[in-house]
Amino acid sequence: MMNLAQLNLEKYSTEYILIIMAGIILYLLYYVFTKDADFTKNIRSIASVVEELNREIFYLKKKLNETQNNVGQNEQRMSDEVIYQEIERSVYDMVSPLSYGLKQLQENINSVEAQISSRVSHLENGIKQISIPSSVHGNDDDKIISLFKQGVSLETISKELHISKPEVEFVLKINKLQ
Repeated sequence: MMNLAQLNLEKYSTEYILIIMAGIILYLLYYVFTKDADFTKNIRSIASVVEELNREIFYLKKKLNETQNNVGQNEQRMSDEVIYQEIERSVYDMVSPLSYGLKQLQENINSVEAQISSRVSHLENGIKQISIPSSVHGNDDDKIISLFKQGVSLETISKELHISKPEVEFVLKINKLQ
């Protein structure tokens, strides 16, 4: 009987060991499967990030090539002389309105000067036509002018010719000497 009990015991212990081992294997399979799913998920997220980075690098390289081509074309198109001419043209475009304004201003100033000159000469002619005081004669005018040109003072001229100082000044102003 012992043999049979031992056999039964061995039979049950082998079955239990097999069940336990099957359970362990199933747990290990489950563990490997879940870890594999996590790693796959992480790898996919890393792959998508790498793909996005590659896409950005591609666009940046494309923009860099386009920029280099544009710079190359601009270098070929615009020599130093062309750039200088473009700057001159820009400066001329900015300065020409100022130049035009200055010309207009100069014309206005010349016009005003001409009007003033005309009015002054008209006034001088009018003043000359005003009767000269009786004490001042044509001969006295010549004497006044002669003495003034010799450097004689106005007071001395008026005393010597027996006329007032304002009359001497008047004669000198009419003849544009003072």
